[in-house]
Amino acid sequence: MTDNHLAYAPAAFHKPVRRLPAGMSILFVLVAIALIFEALGWLLVGQSFLMNTQRLTIMILQVSVIGIIAVGVTQVIITGGIDLSSGSVVAMTAMIAASFAQSSTWARAVYPSLTDLPAIVPIGIGIGIGLIAGLINGMLITYTKIPPFIATLGMMVSARGVARWYTNGQPVSGLEKSFTVIGSGIWPVVIFLVVAAIFHVVLRYTRYGKFTYAIGANVQAARVSGINVERHLIKVYAIAGALAGVAGLVTAARAQTAQANMGINYELDAIAATVIGGTSLVGGSGRILGTIIGTAILGVMTSGFTFLRVDSYYQEIVKGVIIVAAVVTDVYRQKKRH
Repeated sequence: MTDNHLAYAPAAFHKPVRRLPAGMSILFVLVAIALIFEALGWLLVGQSFLMNTQRLTIMILQVSVIGIIAVGVTQVIITGGIDLSSGSVVAMTAMIAASFAQSSTWARAVYPSLTDLPAIVPIGIGIGIGLIAGLINGMLITYTKIPPFIATLGMMVSARGVARWYTNGQPVSGLEKSFTVIGSGIWPVVIFLVVAAIFHVVLRYTRYGKFTYAIGANVQAARVSGINVERHLIKVYAIAGALAGVAGLVTAARAQTAQANMGINYELDAIAATVIGGTSLVGGSGRILGTIIGTAILGVMTSGFTFLRVDSYYQEIVKGVIIVAAVVTDVYRQKKRH
């Protein structure tokens, strides 16, 4: 057969390669990592990794806070931005909200005349503080044209400073049980899953979601099509800040105290979960479902390494390698599309 005949060969000779959906591929990665730790557990420790209910429960509770942050970070990254302030906002909101959740029986209350308040008060304050931090991020990015990296880096430093200044570095303890209940039992997981479900629907089926993807795909095309890019970006960063506030509330409630060093590196873990979950760092693509699975992958890795008694610095090295690999994979995928 000549080259000309090959050029006009029937379509049957050029069968398209079927690829698994991105979400399914990430799910297989999660299952594979879990099975690897299960095998290593029996070989190196002589115990099962997956059959320990207590270990799995602790793992799920630990990653739920990261997951709440990651839902907001996912939306930011879809627009082509980044948010480095989440961990510091967690600490700031935890400190301020906890000061309004103290019991009158606690002798060193920050505000002795404002103790025994209904739980809705510190919860509202915490979410509000996070929302304000996000609004500041969004306005700095949209109105001053500061790159998101720089704007949120400034908020990261400032919010951590506020957390330390607020009580001169002293922890806030003696919290009311009506407040700490949101961090007890499976409530952190429930809050995470509810938040994830809400924004899964919002991103897929509402105008807010369409605008978010459009801005990330091509900001100029989005502007020409009539989208108020500046206003929408402020909304996205405000939501991310509010969700960091929710994470701060859950963190303080679970620990039954608030400290200025809470949330350190949470923003990096949230970004890692988002990127591992398939959200593109160049913007325009990503799913909340992928972020949930990415969060679970981080949790399985952390729990698995601890189970195998691997030193923490080795864990950080491996985590860094996985993040880089996820980004390289995304870059390769973007090149193939174009």
